[in-house]
Amino acid sequence: MRPSSVSRSLSAFVGLGLLCAAFGDLGRSWAHDAEKPAPAAAERVRARDIGIAPGLFAPGPLNAITDVGDIRVGQVTRIEGADVRTGVTAILPHGGNLFQDKVPAGVVVANGFGKFAGTTQVAELGEVETPIVLTNTLNVAQAIDGIVDWTLRQPGNESVRSVNAVAGETNDGHLNAIRKRAITRADVVAAIEGARSGPVAEGSVGAGTGTMAFGWKGGIGTSSRVLPPALGGYRVGVLVQTNYGGTLVMDGLPVGRALGRYYLKDHGERTAADGSIILVVATDAPLGDRNLTRLAHRAIAGLARTGSAFSNGSGDYAIAFSTAAEVRRTPARRARVAAYPELSNDAVSPLFVAAAEAAEEAIYNSLLMATTIERQATAEAPAARGEALDIAAVRALVARHRPPTNNPHETKRSSR
Repeated sequence: MRPSSVSRSLSAFVGLGLLCAAFGDLGRSWAHDAEKPAPAAAERVRARDIGIAPGLFAPGPLNAITDVGDIRVGQVTRIEGADVRTGVTAILPHGGNLFQDKVPAGVVVANGFGKFAGTTQVAELGEVETPIVLTNTLNVAQAIDGIVDWTLRQPGNESVRSVNAVAGETNDGHLNAIRKRAITRADVVAAIEGARSGPVAEGSVGAGTGTMAFGWKGGIGTSSRVLPPALGGYRVGVLVQTNYGGTLVMDGLPVGRALGRYYLKDHGERTAADGSIILVVATDAPLGDRNLTRLAHRAIAGLARTGSAFSNGSGDYAIAFSTAAEVRRTPARRARVAAYPELSNDAVSPLFVAAAEAAEEAIYNSLLMATTIERQATAEAPAARGEALDIAAVRALVARHRPPTNNPHETKRSSR
């Protein structure tokens, strides 16, 4: 994918612990799921904190992809010297042996300017057998190496001779010195092994450390939805790596136009919308790969609501999987004719709505939680800056378009 024409940024890691290691002069910064926000992230907010709550369904307790099943997320951030601003984000569909207990999956390509490794086999066989790893464009090879190394080491995989590593990317080369290919297989393994359930760090972290969206700092974002009991009570979660352009709309509010930063403003900046996005969708509903592919399509609908330009140079991908134990492709089931219970076509529409809503909100969270990141000038490239979205300006837009209601849980909608 092409680098976004805007700058990208650096990161602070939030989750269940903060590991920092300095290797000589490398100044490498690692973090795995911290419970408390890092100081740089403390001033940032999620969409619901400022009255932006798209859709009909309520979020899960964490409003994160980890609300679904036993999903774990791990992240490693690399902030090094003058110009390394990149990282890794790993999503584990469950905490067991993923290669042995594969999960059904589907993948969708809205615009294929990208290098999403492993997706042809996912499309062909309808299953995922490894962690899903996100990083930058020129480190996909290292992501594959790390996934394969980790998978081969798992107990029970001693005879494995083929691994379909699933590794996605966006190009963070404006802020990050991408040609240095700073990510190593050790970084990838660290992200996988550091994956935890619970809160997920957002913004300028992991694979979102050096990304941009709509001319502002993008990054990692997540959200979830829970269907009411009458509709099955199923959960849908989405995690995104945002690095794309267009004209930012936040739940109907014309943020990009109001703040004067948008694609084709005055019919100029014709390459400013390139960059890419990966959407990872999870559900605990018992779906097969066909309906998971349909679910992934609905995440793209959520992407469209944010004002994406779906430009020529943007790689726009969604991958969806089910965590439901009854549809897991275990060795016993794969060894014989097996029957998998599956939600009927007539029952999946609410899940489609939930996927679009969670994708939309995850994108907003990636922007609102991102912090400003700068790349210093070097002999190879000029200085660059990834400016965080102005939260005060967004708050003012919300206040202007959506006066408060008497119900504290309800936000008055503006006409679109």
